[in-house]
Amino acid sequence: INAEYMGSPELAPSPSRLFFFCFWDMSSTQASVGLDFTCVPDLLAARNQGRDQGFDFILVPLVHPRNRRRALAAQSQQQQQDAFTRSDLLLSAEEWSSVIVGKISDWINLDSPNSRIRMDSEAAFREEMSWAAHLAVPAVLLPTPTVSSPNFARALNSALARAYVRHDSWLRIPLVAPHSAPPGLVAAGGPESDPWEWWNNIRSICDHNPLLSVALEITSDCLPSQAHIRRWLGEPVKAVLLCTSAFRANEAGFPVLSRALQSLVLTFFSYNAQVVVVGKPRAYRGRAACVSDYRRYISMLYASRYLPTLTDQDRFEHPFRDYLQTPLQPLMDNLESSTYETFERDPVKYNQYQEAIQLALTERHSASETAVVMVVGAGRGPLVKRTLAASVATGRPVRVYAVEKNPNAVVTLRNLHKTENWGATVTVVATDMREWKAPELCDILVSELLGSFGDNELSPECLDGAQAYLKPTGISIPSAYTSYIAPVLTPKLFNEVKAHRDANHFETGFVVKLHSHFLLSEPRECFTFVHPNRDVQIDNNRYSRTKFPVALAALCHGFAGYFDATLYGDVHISIHPATHSPGMFSWYPIFFPLKKPTYVPSGGEIEAHFWRLCTRSKVWYEWCISSPENTPISNPGGRASWIGL
Repeated sequence: INAEYMGSPELAPSPSRLFFFCFWDMSSTQASVGLDFTCVPDLLAARNQGRDQGFDFILVPLVHPRNRRRALAAQSQQQQQDAFTRSDLLLSAEEWSSVIVGKISDWINLDSPNSRIRMDSEAAFREEMSWAAHLAVPAVLLPTPTVSSPNFARALNSALARAYVRHDSWLRIPLVAPHSAPPGLVAAGGPESDPWEWWNNIRSICDHNPLLSVALEITSDCLPSQAHIRRWLGEPVKAVLLCTSAFRANEAGFPVLSRALQSLVLTFFSYNAQVVVVGKPRAYRGRAACVSDYRRYISMLYASRYLPTLTDQDRFEHPFRDYLQTPLQPLMDNLESSTYETFERDPVKYNQYQEAIQLALTERHSASETAVVMVVGAGRGPLVKRTLAASVATGRPVRVYAVEKNPNAVVTLRNLHKTENWGATVTVVATDMREWKAPELCDILVSELLGSFGDNELSPECLDGAQAYLKPTGISIPSAYTSYIAPVLTPKLFNEVKAHRDANHFETGFVVKLHSHFLLSEPRECFTFVHPNRDVQIDNNRYSRTKFPVALAALCHGFAGYFDATLYGDVHISIHPATHSPGMFSWYPIFFPLKKPTYVPSGGEIEAHFWRLCTRSKVWYEWCISSPENTPISNPGGRASWIGL
């Protein structure tokens, strides 16, 4: 794209200082770009200029930058009678709420050691935030805080707590602290050198208010480490402020981005961040750039071949990104037809199952003998079909029992038995696998009872009962599975749970397609189950104590859970990030929240405790951490969430 972009030299000169921001969503085919002025003496002229040059939005100061007001009590009578800013009648309510993003005055210093400046700043800040709420602008841009800005945070928290404030507040944060690091590396010298710490201080004091987000400023192509960037992907970055100083010239003398910055911008596009280009247009190879050069480059970048092509899987999963779902209760509830259909759309899972069955038939059975296969929890029959396909592929005859407790799914199985001419090869059994009296023992026990955490849909309890149908030499597919946990930063999910305003949701594990998140450490093993379980006394209670080294300072909002299952031999299915089965979407991770986010410094450690506990009627999980601080145990006794037997 750098070589292809040529620009348009006939366009009018740009304003002295401007911003652009472009909005992205998955269904859009064209970037929407906006123009901002630092000083706007004529709002209507600015609006018309933006519209006439093809911009969709303008970003303006809420108050003239040089209007440094005193606190009301210190103002003269004339000052008190004068309007502190322009009238809202200049634009319609629709325009204020759709084409204007406001900026809080840069001169405001809420943490000044000078009490007069601090009091004047507090009064001006309240005034401007109230005015922004009155105008119903969609967002305001806040100045960059200092490393320690407690009064800034207090004033902001007070404003956000007011019922009439409904706009987003973008906190301006540099990607790399100025003068803090050599090229290509963020210094690790403490909070002063890590802008994430500046953001986290404000966010924490404001009690993780969902209206508070980040405008991340990039001033050059000197980028921090990939870990620092990935951490920002877990945060609510609503805008990327891309300075003109970060652009370079192509051979034709037009502004372009380095490949590293292209990749970064495109990554933030996929997180629905808005891109803002900041600063005066610059001269490149003797040619002065103009306003539209940057806008057109961003639009071309958006539409370029570097934007990942959306697959059917992407389109399927997109609505579920960061959407909390309660895990299924397949033993207590009968699944609906649409749920079966969703699972059956996943070809990867069933391809892996068929490969495992074929391998087992080939290694353990000859063509002269009939292998007995029991599919327990047969649903609408996908594993029955794959078992028959494996039989044909290997030339090994099979006799199949399809065991299913859901009477509605049994209707489908019996219709398939007739339409597919299964005949004596398949027997449909309408009963609970735990209560069935099998007429014979089987060679292979096949099931798809796994949940997002491996055992959270009671696969151990079901298969422990069903293994009574196995011959002494029989096998189970899957033969083993291990759950994994990892501490995760995900303010979006934390606020989703918090929005329910009750303790129970913080003691529930949710299935979720994790998107806006950052893993503080690599996932580590939690619980393992092996089938068939030949223990004399079977006990499915488990306890895991796990330590996680944390390289980069972060907040822990809870734990992400995954599983890796061995079907047979070396055939696996997995949602573990490092071994995820490509293209498989039947399972999303599980999220175990913490009631209070826990700060972990760089080089720190998290010690997590997880329990899987059972009674005759239910199974549940409990969890807590004991380092870097102790937290109460979540879900004691299964009081908030459990899986019924």
